[in-house]
Amino acid sequence: MWLNYPNNPTGAVADINYFNEVIEFGKQFDIAVLHDAAYSEVAFDGYKPISIMQAKDAKDIAVEFHSLSKSYNMTGWRIGMAVGNAEIIDALMRVKSNMDSGIPQAIQYAAIEALNGSQDCIIEHNKIYQERRDKIVNVLEKIGLEVNPCYASLFVWVKIPKGYTSGQFAELMLNDLDIVVTPGLGYGEYGEGYIRLSLTLPDDQLDRGLKRISEWTIPSQ
Repeated sequence: MWLNYPNNPTGAVADINYFNEVIEFGKQFDIAVLHDAAYSEVAFDGYKPISIMQAKDAKDIAVEFHSLSKSYNMTGWRIGMAVGNAEIIDALMRVKSNMDSGIPQAIQYAAIEALNGSQDCIIEHNKIYQERRDKIVNVLEKIGLEVNPCYASLFVWVKIPKGYTSGQFAELMLNDLDIVVTPGLGYGEYGEGYIRLSLTLPDDQLDRGLKRISEWTIPSQ
């Protein structure tokens, strides 16, 4: 069973009670629980995401993955780590060792510097992402869209007006505003009715896009 909290695309977060239930379920039905925690360092408003390894008996059935891609803006360099159940980690190591010959040395050196250096960069990045989140939420609410501000991750998950599919609304924003958003249906059937916006756009481009949105009237269906 794969989990991802803080979540992409929704920005949803999970608490310890949820993780305890998942671990109990995994143990009951002998299902390995694999948690993608890549966004655990990207959080706002004082919120601190928790690890599934904090759940009761998590090491009996679970493995958690983390990456430097989001925490240190090393996207695409593909360096990360896994912790948890020893048998699953052993199996992962054997599969991985037969798939490739390791991470390029330059990326390893960059990762060492990131981990050993000042961690103030994470705080600075999160401050920027939170400011962008606040600007996006403010503009979208002003034009009448329903938004639940995320407490973590790099995305804003937005409910679209009735009468549109997520694909239709994304196409409308592209045609009317020259703005690209991601239709929620692309993430599965339960994503229908939503679009995803990213917080990673440079500020000048984000501000230009938000100005267009703020002056936009959504056509009724």
